[in-house]
Amino acid sequence: MAGKIHQTSDGSKRAKHTLILAHGAGAAMDSDFMNVVTEGLVVEGLQVVRFEFPYMEQRRKTGGKRPPDREPVLRDTWLQVVDQVKNDRKRLLIGGKSMGGRIASLIADEANVAGLVCLGYPFHPPGKPDKLRVDHLQSLRTPTLILQGERDPFGNREQVAGYPLSKTVQLHWLTDGEHSFKPRKSSGVSLEENLADAVQAVVSFASQL
Repeated sequence: MAGKIHQTSDGSKRAKHTLILAHGAGAAMDSDFMNVVTEGLVVEGLQVVRFEFPYMEQRRKTGGKRPPDREPVLRDTWLQVVDQVKNDRKRLLIGGKSMGGRIASLIADEANVAGLVCLGYPFHPPGKPDKLRVDHLQSLRTPTLILQGERDPFGNREQVAGYPLSKTVQLHWLTDGEHSFKPRKSSGVSLEENLADAVQAVVSFASQL
C-alpha cells in the first residue's frame, strides 16, 4: 500500500505504553466514543495513536458514505501503521472499536506487539449468532483484553460464555452495556461510568504486560 497513513497522537511519547486505536466501521477516529476513551487513557498516562482506514479518509474528504475497505486492505493498513509507529514492540499495544479491534486481532501475532485491546468485539453480526468470528481467537498468542457490553448484540455475556477462546484472552464486562457500552437507565449505571470502567480496565491490563 502506497502513501503514509495519517495519524494523530495524544499523550507523552515517553509513556510506558503506547496504544494504537482504530475506529469502528461507521464512525471516524474522532467520534465521541473514541475521544472519551482516548482522553481517559491519556490522563492515566498512556500515549494513544489514532488513524483512519482508507475508506474513512475518503469519506472525510468527500463527505459521502463509503463501505469499509476489503479485509486485506484493512489488514495491510494496520500493519503499515504499526511499522510507522517506531516504538519498542514490547511496550506497544494495538486495538480499537469493533471492526478496528477485530482487524487488529487478525494481525496481532504477526505484528509481535505486547498486547491487544478490543473495545466491543463483533463476535457475530447482530441477529446472526451462528456466523461467528472467533476461529483465530482460539489460537491467539498475544495477551488480549476484550471489553464487552453485557447486552452487546454482536455477542452478549451469555453467548460469549460458550465460545472457545485462547487462554491469552481476558474478558471485561461493562454493566448492561450495548455495543458502545451504553446501559439502560434502569440499570442504575451511566455511560460515563461504563467508559471510565473500560479505561481503568485497559490501564490495569497494560500495567500487567
